[in-house]
Amino acid sequence: MSAPETPLLRVVRGNPSDAELAALTAVVAAAAVARAPEPAPKRESWWADKAALVRAPLAPGEGAWRASALPR
Repeated sequence: MSAPETPLLRVVRGNPSDAELAALTAVVAAAAVARAPEPAPKRESWWADKAALVRAPLAPGEGAWRASALPR
């Protein structure tokens, strides 16, 4: 047996018409959808990442060739 569902909206005071309740429900539903987080875009491949092309220039000096391959 499933538990009875609780209503999402409850009229506390007044007597709204069906059109007013429908408008309120539409506004609340739109606000809930607007606040929903968007899924993160799926990364296709690290090899295809264009951000790897943008990096700091290499500094000449002793051990620079070794330091060029180290992550920053």
